[in-house]
Amino acid sequence: MSQAPPVPHPRAAFRHRDFRYFISARFLALTSHQMMNVALGQWIYEWTRDPLYLGYVGLALFVPKMAFTVFAGHTADRYDRRRVILVCRGLQFLGVAALALVAGIQLSALWGVYLLLFLLGIANAFDGPASQAIVPQLVPAPIFSNAVKWNSSTMQIAFIAGPAAAGWIYAMSGRPETVLIVVAAMRLASFLLVALIRNRTERLETSLMTLKTLLAGIRFVWDKKIILGTISLDLFAVLLGGAVALLPVYANDILKVGASGLGMLRAAPALGAALMAIALAYLPPLKRAGETMLACVALFGVATVLFGVSKNFHFSLLCLFVLGAADMVSVVIRGVLVQVQTPHEMRGRVSAVNLVFIGASNELGEFESGLTASWFGTVPAVVFGGVATLLIVALWTRLFPALLNIQSLQKE
Repeated sequence: MSQAPPVPHPRAAFRHRDFRYFISARFLALTSHQMMNVALGQWIYEWTRDPLYLGYVGLALFVPKMAFTVFAGHTADRYDRRRVILVCRGLQFLGVAALALVAGIQLSALWGVYLLLFLLGIANAFDGPASQAIVPQLVPAPIFSNAVKWNSSTMQIAFIAGPAAAGWIYAMSGRPETVLIVVAAMRLASFLLVALIRNRTERLETSLMTLKTLLAGIRFVWDKKIILGTISLDLFAVLLGGAVALLPVYANDILKVGASGLGMLRAAPALGAALMAIALAYLPPLKRAGETMLACVALFGVATVLFGVSKNFHFSLLCLFVLGAADMVSVVIRGVLVQVQTPHEMRGRVSAVNLVFIGASNELGEFESGLTASWFGTVPAVVFGGVATLLIVALWTRLFPALLNIQSLQKE
């Protein structure tokens, strides 16, 4: 009988220099992205008082991600991933600096904001696959799962720090450009940290860019039904159940807590997710991972319904905290499964497909939330989303019965 592989030290990934630089740069990039989202949400809602315009923010970021995903994935497999990330971070810095300028001169044309967000979305489309695919190059294979868990927990810590900081800065200054200037500085620091990474990607994809090579990631995901079921479950659950885009409406009109309260509301799900991610990093590998994932997605739906009907600020924070913790389990399971089940030379393209699913659930979900809120009202839109999430869980157990059989996340 073969012995089980030894469990790595909980912080094993941080013993590797390049991973430390990468994770620090990622923390700054993600924190600043959340700060930008909070500032834009509060600014646009104060400007328009219409939730539909909040939804357009997500749409402006998602459309370029959808349009460029296959090219971004192929780029991550064909070129040095570190350089791809560097170019993207530089463009993100310029885009956020331009947003700060637009806010500072109080340009009255809202289309200018959406145009800059669209251009930022193009940079994000190429940044995402390269950032996901580079992680296995930064740590040895035995501790890759540990690196993925810390990657996820760092993301959630950024999701706590970003909204809280943005809400406080916005409340103190009363101006979005103050937040955006800080965001631009953080994007520049992220660029400099990535430049310190020594690892260089060998040219993994040497064939010419053809329709076949571009679509290879989509074909791979379609053929791997466990991966397809896992990422599509998250897609539809968060697409329908996401309430984040409507938090400015809750903060200003329902809970009456303003910009500082909005920052706390945006941070609450990330706090729950971060604590869950840290716990998962220290706990033994998940057993019966499929059943656990489905149960947590169902809990996400229940917490969404309760948040939707809540009129109490503290209970709303609790619901968002539980929602974030439940979602984190799905994030970790999906992240590990996609990476360990994907050949190294395909990781860029498969990561691109995965990120389109994530982007659809988050950014397209913001548009869906804004649209349904403008049609039916904010509270009915959120409650509908939570109920729809529960129905998705029930349907996916029938469409993808193999999900119930996922046990260990280790590659066989």
